[in-house]
Amino acid sequence: MSKPIVAIVGRPNVGKSTLFNALAGENIAIVKDTPGVTRDRIYADVTWLNHHFTLIDTGGIEPDSSDIILSQMREQAQTAIDTADVIVFLTDVRQGLQDADSKVADMLRRSRKPVILAVNKVDSFQKYMADVYEFYNLGIGDPVPVSASSRLG
Repeated sequence: MSKPIVAIVGRPNVGKSTLFNALAGENIAIVKDTPGVTRDRIYADVTWLNHHFTLIDTGGIEPDSSDIILSQMREQAQTAIDTADVIVFLTDVRQGLQDADSKVADMLRRSRKPVILAVNKVDSFQKYMADVYEFYNLGIGDPVPVSASSRLG
């Protein structure tokens, strides 16, 4: 039996590569504050809580962009979504719910795949928990607060 495939998707700079590296246990993906650093899919075989799976990191999805590079990045992310058994939809509590998050959620609903909605950059549960609830408005499941950089959640 082949390992399940988990894809991490979301807007640019929400922490997808940071989460990917945290789950992989090593720095495979480049992490920068500059949008568009990750352009192609990056794969790693991961064991987390005794579960073995293949993890895919993707570039940030810009749903409405007609830029050729951003369109190709969106296609790469769509390929990861199509390939995945489960999708981690990563958002950013500090930026709050964005229109692009809603459009990515629509893409994921069309995929009919199981989605885990993770709200990243929740370094302090006391400080950010009220803001996490805003992501219920996506209608894609219960938001799970995480901090990829602190490996919390």
